[in-house]
Amino acid sequence: MLLEGTVVADAETVIDDGALVVEGDRIVAVGERDELVEQYSDEDRRACDVLMPGIVGGHVHSVQSLGRGIADDTALLDWLFDYVLPMEAGLDAEGMRIAAELGYAELVESGVTTAIDHLSVRHADEAFEAAGEVGIRGRIGKVLMDKDSPEGLEEDTGEALAESERLIREYHDTSGGRIQYALTPRFAVSCTEECLRGVRDLADEYDGVRIHTHASENRDEVATVEDDTGMRNVHWLDEVGLTGEDVVLAHCVWTDESEREVLAETGTHVTYCPSSNMKLASGVAPIPDYLDRGINVALGNDGPPCNNTLDPFTEMRQASLLQKVEDLDPTTLPARTVFEMATVNGARAAGFEQVGRLAPGWKADVVGLTTDLTRATPLHDILSHLVFAAHGDDVEFTMVDGEVLYDDGEHVRIDAERVRREASEYEVPVAD
Repeated sequence: MLLEGTVVADAETVIDDGALVVEGDRIVAVGERDELVEQYSDEDRRACDVLMPGIVGGHVHSVQSLGRGIADDTALLDWLFDYVLPMEAGLDAEGMRIAAELGYAELVESGVTTAIDHLSVRHADEAFEAAGEVGIRGRIGKVLMDKDSPEGLEEDTGEALAESERLIREYHDTSGGRIQYALTPRFAVSCTEECLRGVRDLADEYDGVRIHTHASENRDEVATVEDDTGMRNVHWLDEVGLTGEDVVLAHCVWTDESEREVLAETGTHVTYCPSSNMKLASGVAPIPDYLDRGINVALGNDGPPCNNTLDPFTEMRQASLLQKVEDLDPTTLPARTVFEMATVNGARAAGFEQVGRLAPGWKADVVGLTTDLTRATPLHDILSHLVFAAHGDDVEFTMVDGEVLYDDGEHVRIDAERVRREASEYEVPVAD
């Protein structure tokens, strides 16, 4: 297939009258349209205003999709323990399936081709099956919680680790490599030392398995971990083995100098979730400092109950604007940097090679967008438009591994109308 349009191959490479050629699950050529049309004259052709790499959701909670709007205007720990965790505890297998399908459908139709997804304690199989059905590329894991957790979520440590290992054996490196496993302890507040060290042991035992958890999201969480362990959050995670190139830490809003040194020295990845951090009043993560230290920073939406959207374009805009206000510096986090966070940086955090750019030999994860919009007129700078003005509903098609999953408003693999209907009809367990 030959795709034509303005090709945003990466943050530094824009081909105004460009094209790319997809064969199987790979991009085989990227360049000027006229040259590629002549060279690949037998290929089916499709034109789109803008072609860009698929966006990587560096931290999402697909199974919280049924809780959109249930816990507005609430601080993090109250939001979590009074509303979101009780909702998760009350979801049965059907609810988890519906929530995962809904979340993945929203991601795909908004231009997200890869997600690092933090599920829940129970019924993880439902989400893995849904991811395979929808066709999204995912680094996905069952949550572990073995202390100080609501009824229905707190597990025996051994059983939690054993279930995680079963899921690794069942789902890791499946769906043609699109689905990879992440061990996902909820956070240090709800996990024992035995659990966290067990997570590291499992990650070391199974090739390609990564670790994804929350860290230092707000000051109350940091204080709780320090009271429990005598250490600040990142130091505690480092002590139990949860730092390193195979670890992705969501948020990292409240870190001190010594913790940032650990993140940089160990090659630990950080995911920035600006809308969630704003809505929960958690604070502003020191993203420019992380980048200056060489820490890889991805971009994520977090969960629908604290966002309330999985639209990645909204997140790109918020990421740049929030840092500009925090630093009182309009040059902070320019569009090109944010675009890298949302694409190739996210792919690196997720552990997917040759994902996040449009380049020969790279995976054919491609998003096509329209700019036939008043909001896109005039169009002086395409990267500026994508970061500051584009919306998820500008997406015309989403392709993963060379397969179009979403096309002109319709999902190809799933019945989105059925998913929305079931999500609306499902009785969500909500706290009084």
